[in-house]
Amino acid sequence: MSNNQHTLFVCKTCASVWQDGKRVGESGGQQLLQQLQGLAQDWELRNEFLIHDVECMSACDRSCVIAFAASGKLTYLFGDLPVDGSASAVLQCATQYYAHADGSLPWSLRPEPLKKGILAKIPPLSQ
Repeated sequence: MSNNQHTLFVCKTCASVWQDGKRVGESGGQQLLQQLQGLAQDWELRNEFLIHDVECMSACDRSCVIAFAASGKLTYLFGDLPVDGSASAVLQCATQYYAHADGSLPWSLRPEPLKKGILAKIPPLSQ
């Protein structure tokens, strides 16, 4: 396990409905964020992972979008997550990410909603 801060980024603009250049109602990303925050209250890693909302992650055609990041680990960006039913899978995958020293998330071990929709796997920065 790692002793550095892990971050789960959640796009809060994803799956928005727009009218006349303004967002109408609550976005799918905001709903997913709220679901994640609610589930994380009882999550064993709630003090190890910062859940950070992001205004836009520039993957609008692949919403909803989340990312896992930590110093010295791979960074993963996932999209195409359904608003409903993916929050628990995201936290399960975050637990796997935390447990691997390099952050690797083998396809076969990922929860179903995160097997598809991977947008990027970025190497860690040199330390």
